[in-house]
Amino acid sequence: MADKPHLNLIFIGHVDHGKSTTVGRLMYETGAVSERDMARFKELTQTYNKPTFEFAFVMDSLKEERERGITIDIAHRDFQTQKYYFTIIDAPGHRDFVKNMITGASQSDAAVLVCSAKEGVQAQTREHAILANVLGVRQMIVGINKMDAVNYDQAKFNETKSAVEQLLKTLGYRPDTVIAYVPYSAQAGDNVSKKPDKMPWYNGPTLLGALDSLKVPEKPTSKPLRLPVQDVHTVQGFGTIPVGRVETGVLKPGDQIIIMPSGVKTEVKSIEMHHQQLQKAEPGDNIGFAVKGIEKKDVKRGDVIGPTSSPPTVAQDFTAQVVILHHQNVIAKGYTPVFHIHTAQIACTFEEILEKKDPKTGQTLEKNPQTLKTGDIAIVKIKPTKPIALEKFSDFPQLGRFAIRDMGETIGAGVILEVTPRA
Repeated sequence: MADKPHLNLIFIGHVDHGKSTTVGRLMYETGAVSERDMARFKELTQTYNKPTFEFAFVMDSLKEERERGITIDIAHRDFQTQKYYFTIIDAPGHRDFVKNMITGASQSDAAVLVCSAKEGVQAQTREHAILANVLGVRQMIVGINKMDAVNYDQAKFNETKSAVEQLLKTLGYRPDTVIAYVPYSAQAGDNVSKKPDKMPWYNGPTLLGALDSLKVPEKPTSKPLRLPVQDVHTVQGFGTIPVGRVETGVLKPGDQIIIMPSGVKTEVKSIEMHHQQLQKAEPGDNIGFAVKGIEKKDVKRGDVIGPTSSPPTVAQDFTAQVVILHHQNVIAKGYTPVFHIHTAQIACTFEEILEKKDPKTGQTLEKNPQTLKTGDIAIVKIKPTKPIALEKFSDFPQLGRFAIRDMGETIGAGVILEVTPRA
């Protein structure tokens, strides 16, 4: 399985446009979900009186189990095409979506923007597209779903396609971001893995075909090591074992490392992934590693590990571009919500609002505005309330993006443009 190149995929789009059904259908068509499972989901749909929901149930049944705290092997959310092995970052509702997208263990290599041919571009289509852009998604497939609901009409497809094209253009997407616009029906299965007879006018790829035309991003192995800590275990005979995903660089046994923001230095004794010893760990690897002579209190979730020769940056403050997704009131100087940056969660203060930008053109609309509100894109100066290791988005994208949460909601997201390091 792992000998195929691996990609992380996120499904975005408006709430009822069929993201879950699309994912369920893809998993079924690629054999990641068996006929037997499918029959079980079909029965469930009868019980719940939701006759066409069996594909959506594939993801939702997992979600429910997750909510009940049963750990589920991530393999449930993996599927393979002829060329690739995909992990799906599930993006159910808006709130979970942002949290998963930014602080999830995986960063997305590509996005599938699902838009219904029946309803067209909606508020969340726009919101998710803004977010994906701000967060640096550079490859996208636009899936135009529910073609069965518009009788496979070419005019309806063209209309939806040009609306999405227009949207992405006004948001400043590079023209080469979108790999393909694919008409399909997740419910009926048309043009998901097999060419449809109902759309003779369409000669592009199927949805699976489009997935195979994605490119695997180069692994940033030549950059210095950056590994945000997700968890820390103590194992008898091994001592302290930090766990996390290598974002950049390479980690080997014997390496001298530094834990930031504390500055504790140590040596890597051994590295393990999926219960196997590794001689080196590369970007994308989720690993546990034993370290010399430090205690569990010396390292915690949200810390970042780097080589002693190139320590991760600890911020005094930073300048960021933020997009405010929704906030009940206005945001002014002194506002201190929680920032989710890589695996860290930390309260940070809006010290200054430097400028407001036009979402359509990216030009400056206003210098030093007093407040920000829903829909605004702005350049702001942010001060963390306690030490945190982070990096500029341009140097280390994985450590330079964040979500902003307050009152149980994701109110915004952004990328770090400049960092003032702590003296």
